Amino acid sequence: MVHKAKGFSASARGPQGNPTRGTTHTQRMRRVDRWLLASHASALRHGSPLVVDLGFGAAPVTTVELFERVRALNPRARVTGLEIDPERVREASRAAREGLSFAHGGFEVPTAERPAVIRLFNVLRQYQEADVPEIWERLTSRLAPGGLVVEGTCDELGRRAAWVGLDASGPRTLTLATQLASLEAPSDLAERLPKALIHRNVPGERVHALFKAMDAEWAASTAVAPFGLRQRWRFMAARLKAAGWAVLDDDHRWRQGELTFAWEAVAP
Repeated sequence: MVHKAKGFSASARGPQGNPTRGTTHTQRMRRVDRWLLASHASALRHGSPLVVDLGFGAAPVTTVELFERVRALNPRARVTGLEIDPERVREASRAAREGLSFAHGGFEVPTAERPAVIRLFNVLRQYQEADVPEIWERLTSRLAPGGLVVEGTCDELGRRAAWVGLDASGPRTLTLATQLASLEAPSDLAERLPKALIHRNVPGERVHALFKAMDAEWAASTAVAPFGLRQRWRFMAARLKAAGWAVLDDDHRWRQGELTFAWEAVAP
């Protein structure tokens, strides 16, 4: 990410957005990709859907990994990596192959057809919170019917991540995902919240209340701690759901160190 946000203007010509720092790492996106292939499988399994990886960074490694994962689900699926830096596109094009391409572009998503999925990670952190709704709207307007935007943030090694799932109607979900061995308390994940929520983790905001509830249930789960961190996470998730939090997933996803909430539960 750049150090100073320049803001976002949808009226600017050419690729929309600012260059990112470009940091990348193998397997950094494995948690979001695993969730994506499970939650959006029906849209990716049929035909030859297009998936866009927006802002792939200085090297295309995570785009290539996304391509390989999507192709394992559907050998006819296609992936396009977009970058606002032309030099990064030129370098990445060395990895192109049938079904995998790279192009110059930003939030305008200049693909010939509408994508079934747009994934962008660690991109919006450089912008102002006020920029996010306009960028989200611009991205979702490019989706194919039934399409999904996945926008979020993760740490350098992909151990902790949080992302928002959006469709044509706007934000629908917030997912928190973690390598459980790296976690002391669920609120550790707050530092990876997407831009729309990162500054909202303060008293009086819904996302702050969620993390307080998660930490409380995590503390209450010490009785199952001897059975392992996975059991402790599952116990916490079940108690949150029973307490009325809008938990949308089930034990199968909890076992992966994930929790997905309805956006209304955390919306500013």
